[in-house]
Amino acid sequence: MLKIRFLFVLFFMLLSYVSFAQVLENYDGQWESAKEESWLGSNNQIELKLNLNSFPKSALQIRLPAESTVFIDQKLWLLSTLDTVIYRGVEELRSEFEKDTVTFTLVSPNLSKMYGSVKKVVGADLQNELAQPSGEILSGQRFVLQPVKDFFFTGLVLILFFMALYKMAYPYMLGLMLQPLAVISAEDFSDSGNLQKFFSVDVLFFLFIVGMMISEASVLCLVVFKKDWLETWIGLDYSSLVLIWLLGAFGVLFLTIVKFMGIRVISYLFDLGKAEFSHFFYLLRLIVFGSTLLILFGTYFVFNDYQGLESVFYILISGLFWGYIIGVLGLFLIMMNRLSFKKYHLFTYLCIAELIPFLILSKWILDLGQ
Repeated sequence: MLKIRFLFVLFFMLLSYVSFAQVLENYDGQWESAKEESWLGSNNQIELKLNLNSFPKSALQIRLPAESTVFIDQKLWLLSTLDTVIYRGVEELRSEFEKDTVTFTLVSPNLSKMYGSVKKVVGADLQNELAQPSGEILSGQRFVLQPVKDFFFTGLVLILFFMALYKMAYPYMLGLMLQPLAVISAEDFSDSGNLQKFFSVDVLFFLFIVGMMISEASVLCLVVFKKDWLETWIGLDYSSLVLIWLLGAFGVLFLTIVKFMGIRVISYLFDLGKAEFSHFFYLLRLIVFGSTLLILFGTYFVFNDYQGLESVFYILISGLFWGYIIGVLGLFLIMMNRLSFKKYHLFTYLCIAELIPFLILSKWILDLGQ
């Protein structure tokens, strides 16, 4: 009976050894804080160095807590919404990254509850696990998250700072510029301005703030839709993004001045009097409201759910396009009622001054997005 019992236990020990995975290397004690720290950094990022040269026929057993994002050499590799265990062949991973050593970075708000676990294992049942990996593996997507957060937060703080300064210096002007009802009532058309007003310090300062808002939203759109191009030609580090943003803000200011000068010339040719100031700032309000909407949604999704930015921005940009077209139509109706001008000439004026340049710009943006 003792021999039978001994053989029975030995049989199950051998069965367990054959059926289940055997641990060859355990990386659980090698986790470190992510090296790329910043003044906005949090404690939800850890990393370790993976050696893909040893035990090439083994597999990596990766255990992840819920809401995990995995980067391998700054390459977005996997997203996991629930607690997940996946298996990936070491040789397959080495072939994908063409390196003997890679940096495995784990980002998750649940690190305090359960750290990730990475082990090299071998076993008979691994072939089924390798054939049906759990989790959402995203090979080929490259994105550096923390510099974008830093850039976006820096731009947002500076915009709010300059807006606060503007409110202290020109409270009446700010209220006039941002009055939503002015889009409907069109009070500007009852008291048209002149060119001298446009080049005053208060107007140019406000236009620069608007340029900062448009530029920040534009850079974020570039990161979302053209990150590969941006990373190749300019870079996705913090300083590059801030530099593009500042250059874009001054560029938008310059183009805004050029646009106003063009509207003034066209209104002079059509003998519209001094309606160019009211025309310009009526549509500028729509641009400010649209840029504010992009920044508000961008703020939420950058810091909470970056992966949802692409679909949200696609919807918002499409909505802003049609909103601007409706705004031009509203401007046509207002000018038709406020000005003694033939409808045909007024329509031609708005096509030349607004619709044609806007459609050309939209076509350029569409080509860039494709």
